[in-house]
Amino acid sequence: MKSNQERIVESLSAVLEEVDLKEKKNHLSMALTIIDGDKELSNLTLRDNICHSLDSRGVERIDYYARKAMDSIRMPKVNSVNDLDLSRWKDYPEILTDSLWNLEKRDRSGGHDASYWGNFIPQIPRQLMLRYTKKGDYVIDPFLGGGTSALEALRMERNIIGMDINPAALETAMKKCEMALKENNNHSRVHFHNFNSVLVDFKTILEKDGVENVKLAILHPPYHDIIKFSNIDGDLSSSPSRDEFISAIGKVAKNCRDVLEEGGYLALVIGDKYERGEWVPLGFLSMNEILTNGFSLKSIVVKNYDATKGKRGSEELWRYRALAGGYYVFKHEYIFIFRKH
Repeated sequence: MKSNQERIVESLSAVLEEVDLKEKKNHLSMALTIIDGDKELSNLTLRDNICHSLDSRGVERIDYYARKAMDSIRMPKVNSVNDLDLSRWKDYPEILTDSLWNLEKRDRSGGHDASYWGNFIPQIPRQLMLRYTKKGDYVIDPFLGGGTSALEALRMERNIIGMDINPAALETAMKKCEMALKENNNHSRVHFHNFNSVLVDFKTILEKDGVENVKLAILHPPYHDIIKFSNIDGDLSSSPSRDEFISAIGKVAKNCRDVLEEGGYLALVIGDKYERGEWVPLGFLSMNEILTNGFSLKSIVVKNYDATKGKRGSEELWRYRALAGGYYVFKHEYIFIFRKH
């Protein structure tokens, strides 16, 4: 018995072979009926091309869109970076391609929560992994924190190497990941290390883990001293100065570059801060530092965020301070996307 996909290919082939305009339309209508009757046959690109072909009046345009429809089934456009098939690019509505991300709600499914102060929303690592990794690839997170990127990697069947200077944070992340591995029953690999990612040799760590290279690095460091995460020596949230903080970001980026495959990607998620009445552009200072460590800039994404724990319930107070101080209240952070060169 022929599959629905085979039947569609058969109908489209008949469209291209047929000379009579009416018969071409009949074959197209048949293909469209098959698509609409099969909920598992999700291919918006295919359906749109068939509809364009049906709406066309001339034979050349009918055949043009019929060939495009055929190609979306028989000639997938894949690459080495991700799992996307660009011959059916309309089938990925969840993937963001604009540089402004308005993500209003945190994804709390699959074990995600906001209990770790300062963690980012799961949609950020998800978007990055969809664009810059395939299933089975390795992702490295040198500032693991509560494990948001690790948990999302496991949900997406990626492998994760996570590091954090704080053993308590690693313990929290490991518990989440153990539960996710049990629930999802996939074969992803998890490697967690209690290291200062500014100082350690990533190559040595990967060799011990039996990992050759990494496809994507996701960096979500402290935004300098806005939130103090621990009193551990070397914690970037306790960096004595802005310059030392920025220098440390560059060192971590260089460590990541050492283990990224050629053409691999690095994403930095970071916000700015105020200090003594001055806007401190941590994002762009960090961006410039990373660019000196063997990376080229691919994109800058601006992501909105609502009130943090420190500001929640005091919006009016912060509005007054902004009016009195001549500044604007932070409502965004940056996602800088780099590529190894």
